[in-house]
Amino acid sequence: MKHAAHKAAKVSQRRESAQRSLFASNHGTHTAKAALVQTSAGTMSVEIDQALAARINEVAPLTRRAMRESARAADRRSHIIASTSLAALVGTAATAMAFAKPSDAAVAAADAPTATTQIKRASANAASRSEDRVPLNETVAQPQATSATQTSSNEGNWQLSDSSASLDVNSMSRSTANNPAIAALLDGDHDALPAGFDPNHATGDSGNAYEFSQCTWWVYVRRHQLGLPAGSHMGNGNMWGNSARALGYWVDHQARHVGDIMVFAAGQDGADAAYGHVAIIEKINPDGSVETSESGSVMNGKTYSRSYSAQQVSQHDIIHY
Repeated sequence: MKHAAHKAAKVSQRRESAQRSLFASNHGTHTAKAALVQTSAGTMSVEIDQALAARINEVAPLTRRAMRESARAADRRSHIIASTSLAALVGTAATAMAFAKPSDAAVAAADAPTATTQIKRASANAASRSEDRVPLNETVAQPQATSATQTSSNEGNWQLSDSSASLDVNSMSRSTANNPAIAALLDGDHDALPAGFDPNHATGDSGNAYEFSQCTWWVYVRRHQLGLPAGSHMGNGNMWGNSARALGYWVDHQARHVGDIMVFAAGQDGADAAYGHVAIIEKINPDGSVETSESGSVMNGKTYSRSYSAQQVSQHDIIHY
């Protein structure tokens, strides 16, 4: 029994040694090589399935050498990608320049501040064109040029096609009036216009709403004959001055143009004592006196003319434009 016990102990020790060898590392690695374990007697081995060995290799940590080689391979791939991208960029730029318009290159060359040189025709025996180039400043001083030399000059001046032509600023319209008749009058009164005057003010013109043959009726008709506006509801004759101011017309006490409206207060210079009067200025004399065209209820649409001195005119409201 004692001999049998010794044998059992030896077998137990062998199994324990085989187990430790199976799970011990082989030279510091856990690879598929460690799957084959030999016992101390060299007769017993354990073989791991190939699929299991592949999985062990996947999860096994890399050695330092393997990590260095992997880093070198990544650097090589980065250099290759960068070189390929640079080559593609250069190729794109070259293609764009090849298809650029020839005029662009000419404009760029014209704008470049380069020195101008004189180029002579090269002889048949000339070894290089550079030997026949002469600076422009040296050839311009020579009054006589041979047929083999071409000279150029960049000197010149600008002028109108007609050298005697001149620009008359006064003939240019300075007004912004939409009505051409008003625009023509504005140009002559440019320096006398009140501050902030709007030549396109509201006119109040919506048609002749005045009773036939009245003085207001005739003024509306005559203004339109002259291409000028007139309000349709300006009131009685003596009210026209204030009505015109409210609409934006220029109103003062000076006759300026044919077509100006002369306003009479009630009873002024023979006007109606209740309603006043209006008339159209047809002529302005050198002394400041004026001649008018007028109408009235008793005229049955006919008109008449009267003259007023410069002193009389200055006492009336005069409506312009």
